[in-house]
Amino acid sequence: MNATAMLRAFCDAVEQRNGRAFAELFTEDGVYHDVFYGAFAGREKIAGMIDDWFYRTASDFRWDMHDPVSDGTTLYARYTFSYRSTLPEASGARAMFEGVAIMTLRDSKIVSYHEVANTAPAFVDLKFAPERIAKIVAKQGAELKARPEMKRHLV
Repeated sequence: MNATAMLRAFCDAVEQRNGRAFAELFTEDGVYHDVFYGAFAGREKIAGMIDDWFYRTASDFRWDMHDPVSDGTTLYARYTFSYRSTLPEASGARAMFEGVAIMTLRDSKIVSYHEVANTAPAFVDLKFAPERIAKIVAKQGAELKARPEMKRHLV
């Protein structure tokens, strides 16, 4: 499967709440690192992330990948992503994000998915209280600081 077809299958599986199809795009030991929910390792947990976690407080997902670049081992794509929130404070608002998907590949399957996402506009769309935003951003900052590649930046 070429990168464009894989990315369309990736987005379609999320939009269709098809965790099984989504998980099949990953290797058996694949890991999806979600910007909000953290890491999901293995196909069973990845499928559950889509079917349960994503749809727990949201519906009507839309995900598009743009301008993919790959060397066969690493795949980058800019994305636009949105969903309709079912959180009471959001009043049915559509939360919108943009970001970059970073995937490590092996045998045309995803070994690891990471993303860098601009979550700030969504927090406004969702009407999150400033304290809640601060808590989420602090968690994201702690995860960034814990990554090995950040070690020299912390001295």
